[in-house]
Amino acid sequence: MQITLIRHTSVAVEPGTIYGFTDVDVAGTFHEEARQVAQNLSQEQFDIVYSSPLSRCMKLSAYCGYPHPLLDERLKELNFGKWEMENWETLQDPLLQEWYSNWLQLPAGGGESFMDQYQRVSDFLDELRGKKVRRACLFVHSGTIRCTHIYAGIASFKNAFTKDIPYGGRSDVWI
Repeated sequence: MQITLIRHTSVAVEPGTIYGFTDVDVAGTFHEEARQVAQNLSQEQFDIVYSSPLSRCMKLSAYCGYPHPLLDERLKELNFGKWEMENWETLQDPLLQEWYSNWLQLPAGGGESFMDQYQRVSDFLDELRGKKVRRACLFVHSGTIRCTHIYAGIASFKNAFTKDIPYGGRSDVWI
């Protein structure tokens, strides 16, 4: 099965803001960014389209011609717990350094660890594989895309964060 992963467009938050699970709005540049994404997808045919239930993904899905994607909670970005809407530069949690050392296993701000996110995305992908579809499109977040890359074997936990995933970016994987 081929999966086309689309990252949401830029968001309306200050740079450095931690906004994983928070439902933040899209930036003022949404229409020009979304136009590029839609143009990139204009010749594509998908058997099924999913979206994270966060509005930044649903808005892009709708703009691209998929106003009613299937929504799945497992496609959300990492839950940063009490760190949500804080700034990385000014965050004063004494557990931050410990998390930097073990982000794979330790919950960020009491929310989720990356392994927690990977497990829920993997559960979604296992279920998707059980459906008889050839091509799927997912409007999601960079963390969800990184988890899918690991699942598909094109990245490892060690190198999953070495490649930038731009806003509005596209990645095609086969599982």
